Amino acid sequence: MAELLSGQASIPGPKTTRHLRACMLCSLIQTSADFKRHGCPNCDEVLQLRGSLDRVQMYTTNQFEGVIAVIDPEQSWVARWQRTAKQVRGMYAVRVKGRIGQEMEETLEARGIKYRPRDGTDQD
Repeated sequence: MAELLSGQASIPGPKTTRHLRACMLCSLIQTSADFKRHGCPNCDEVLQLRGSLDRVQMYTTNQFEGVIAVIDPEQSWVARWQRTAKQVRGMYAVRVKGRIGQEMEETLEARGIKYRPRDGTDQD
């Protein structure tokens, strides 16, 4: 697996596809091992996935649809459409099945962050 570089997520290789998970908050796709080792480069300040397999299981899912490779988030219309233009470059799921728990929603709200589920139910 490629070493995590500043401002980008590692890109999983073909042998790891069955181990891929998507962050329920930002939809970034990584292996569960990468989420545990590095956390989510977009959300780890809040989700605190680094070093915790339990939290990785709680806030990521292996049930997602579609994959978008975002190379230049600020210039990509697809990244704007997916609400990932302010995120790191990497692979993102189009839709993520599952939702973060009520406790995490309240934590986000207390920080002034509006939670938008990535399952397609939240329409702008």
